[in-house]
Amino acid sequence: MSSKKELLRLESIGKEFDGNRVLKDVNFSLNEGEILGLVGENGAGKSTLMKILFGMEVIHETGGYEGNIIYQGQKVEFKTPLEALNAGIGMVHQEFSLIPGFSATENIQLNMEKTKKSLMSSLTGKMFGTLDWERMETESQAAIDMLGVNINATTLISEMPVGHKQFIEIAREINRQHVKLLVLDEPTAVLTESEAIYLKTAMRRLADLGIGIIFISHRLNEIISTCDKIVVLRDGIVVRETPVQGVKVRDIAEWMVGRGMDEAARHVVRESNEDDIILEINHLWVDMPGETVKDISLKVRRGEILGIGGLAGQGKIGLPNGVMGLYPAGGEIIYNGTTLDFQEPKNSLNQRIAFVSEDRHGVGLLLDESIEWNIGFNAMQIQDKFLKRLGPLKLRDDQALNKMAQKYMDQLEIKATGPSQHARSLSGGNQQKVCLAKAFATEPELLFVSEPTRGIDVGAKRLVLQSLERYNEEKGTTIVVVSSELEELRSIADRIAIITEGKVIGILPPDTPAADFGLLMSGEEITGGEA
Repeated sequence: MSSKKELLRLESIGKEFDGNRVLKDVNFSLNEGEILGLVGENGAGKSTLMKILFGMEVIHETGGYEGNIIYQGQKVEFKTPLEALNAGIGMVHQEFSLIPGFSATENIQLNMEKTKKSLMSSLTGKMFGTLDWERMETESQAAIDMLGVNINATTLISEMPVGHKQFIEIAREINRQHVKLLVLDEPTAVLTESEAIYLKTAMRRLADLGIGIIFISHRLNEIISTCDKIVVLRDGIVVRETPVQGVKVRDIAEWMVGRGMDEAARHVVRESNEDDIILEINHLWVDMPGETVKDISLKVRRGEILGIGGLAGQGKIGLPNGVMGLYPAGGEIIYNGTTLDFQEPKNSLNQRIAFVSEDRHGVGLLLDESIEWNIGFNAMQIQDKFLKRLGPLKLRDDQALNKMAQKYMDQLEIKATGPSQHARSLSGGNQQKVCLAKAFATEPELLFVSEPTRGIDVGAKRLVLQSLERYNEEKGTTIVVVSSELEELRSIADRIAIITEGKVIGILPPDTPAADFGLLMSGEEITGGEA
């Protein structure tokens, strides 16, 4: 491998968004014909790094980046994806960009159509040439065949299974002239096991042609079986660049999460009766775009704090959204021994189940209303709190509402001029505290909290987590915390369930070695956890 010519070198790449440092002095290289596995937890910086390489507009619209990209021996700085494509860099994103009503050929050849001469084109130029369908279908079929899959180039995208669509995305990139570097972002996430084998064989075939490949995947066993070298990102820094020989899945998992995280685990777990089940979920499915739940069965013990973890797009966010009736869902939910109709949000709210959404702007807050109105709204609507009767009329009790809001502002240290300040004008951390207060005001028996610390500073994060712990201890409320941050879950939860590919793959105590959680997230089942 060392005799191969260097294709790409990243030198001291750095990037920040609005003061948030995402990448810090990233350095690694890739040779021609080499497959590099790029791994890291959610938020490690993988996507940002690839956006920089591919010249995505969002990078330049936010102040550009630091460092140098050396490609084929020359310093480059692509301003648009088109510049990267023209230089021979192809990228297959997680989200499909195919046109359903077009055939495989039409999608593969889009913006690269081949024409043949006609009388009109000889007089007026290529614009009026006739499409050379025979040549385009031959080229497209050749690109598909290179991947080793049996797909007809004339088939409509809308008639294909999802795995075949992924192969068409890849075929489109390798069909481009002079492709030298291919970035595959979680390409096997939608593939069956047999399709994944085809893809790995195709990647090696492309590498043998001299194409360099950056393969991003959370399936660590695929990284080891497919790649020549591994680069591990953690918190925006390259913590390991190593040949794949001799590396084990557990090694990568430990590099990804960091051995020091074991020290952060909370070892004092609350006592709970494993037979006292407040919520039982059986074969839940949720059709939430990007967070599909396929088949989750889970029991939540009364009085515990249960953590729900997993990588992005694996279904952990879909779980609470489905239980609360915010997306189409099915299966069975038994709450306090009774079957719950969870097709409408009000049904769960009426049963004293509350939800703090990950989307605090779209779902959690009335941005143009006051803090007190935001905190008290659900309690007023569902439980008739903060209302006073005047004959047959119900009027808002402004005094009671103001007193309640002030109480939660003091408890949660919400920084504002007063209860009448509008939610829109608050910082992200204070908006999140208002969302928590809104849930607390309904005095829930069961509380779902999704991504409670997303987008807020370290100080606010700790206060939010402490508030959840205190509410659990003082009120006995059962809390289910969904988070992308493993360290956060390990600091607060009594048990942590990991969701992978829309299913619970395992449940572990918080003091389990961090690498074991990494293995579960990568799809590897381990011994010693709950089924």
